[in-house]
Amino acid sequence: MNGTDRRLQAALEAGAARSGEYGEGHRELWAALSAAVDGGKRFRPALVLAAHDALGGRAPGPAERVGAALEMLHTAFVVHDDVIDGDVVRRGRPNVSGTFRAEARRRGAGEEAARGYGDAAGILAGDLALVTATRMIARCGAPEDVLDALLDLLEDAVHASAAGELADVGLSLPLDGRSTGVADAVRVAELKTAVYSFRLPLQAGALLAGAPEEAVAALGPVGRDLGIGFQLLDDLLGVFGDPSRTGKSALSDLRDGKPTALLAHARGTGAWEHLGALVGDPALDDGGAERARALLTGCGARERVAALADEYLDGALRAAGRAPVAPPLGEALAGVVEQIRRTAAAALLPAEASPPAAAPPPAPGERAGARPGGPARRSAAAVGPAVARPGTLAVPR
Repeated sequence: MNGTDRRLQAALEAGAARSGEYGEGHRELWAALSAAVDGGKRFRPALVLAAHDALGGRAPGPAERVGAALEMLHTAFVVHDDVIDGDVVRRGRPNVSGTFRAEARRRGAGEEAARGYGDAAGILAGDLALVTATRMIARCGAPEDVLDALLDLLEDAVHASAAGELADVGLSLPLDGRSTGVADAVRVAELKTAVYSFRLPLQAGALLAGAPEEAVAALGPVGRDLGIGFQLLDDLLGVFGDPSRTGKSALSDLRDGKPTALLAHARGTGAWEHLGALVGDPALDDGGAERARALLTGCGARERVAALADEYLDGALRAAGRAPVAPPLGEALAGVVEQIRRTAAAALLPAEASPPAAAPPPAPGERAGARPGGPARRSAAAVGPAVARPGTLAVPR
């Protein structure tokens, strides 16, 4: 067990000890939360430690505690996100809401009552995880000025995530007849994913290493672009991913009509006349999903989003290569980017052959540098599985 896992285990044991005071319901809730923490890739803690070590940090204990806290924060957001999305499975097994919903059904509750019970459990478990994460940072052992800065970063990340989550849900509503644009999807990716999963860990590690203020600030754009690129590829996996590798359905995003950059691109093409009848259909079956994928590929949306992801990932590397980010951290981040690309390429289904389609005009919000006819270089995410150099950090799916 590594240092991060030891810190997480200690926090989970401390929470479980409270069940003696609060009873069986608390014990079941905390057990479900503990299961939600288990099985992650520990990517955010690894980023904290990578930044800390590469910048010459000498506070491994506080860095491990903060890394563990960010994993707990991630769990809080994931548990709440599942409630918002109505999901009952995570990583191939029942999540907190699904566990409590199934238990309510077992005890004889009707479907609606069981769903309400499961949702309540998810909200409460996420609240417990959020408070636990805050406490772990507050007691990480960093100097007072560093601790104040860490708590400022945490607060900002929570605000950004809340705004991003609400915007994500709001984009699914037919408000004022406005369609989701690429810029909207990118902004959600920034707020909902990039801020807490990439910017926060990198800047926290830099603070704990005693890096100068300008170096900490310089990691903000790096984390932003890393996170957006990662989320764009994750959105591709939500439609074109192999479920046996991603651990999630390749139907749900299409059934829900999730407002991703992939669909935003497609709306600007002639393919939307047919796609519009498939996307957002809760009864969409495997055959309909295959037709949707073929249309998304044929109209260029798949390749265009892969190119956009590459633009953001390359932008992160360029930002990391500029002073005052230390060269060792730039090298570590290059490994992160390579691993993100490698993981996506390995999990994406091969693009099926289809007749070439006329390229649509660049969509609003698309990064400069992605050519109208396709990416400047062929993206592994666009063409499917490929061999790539292993990175230094494991990227979660």
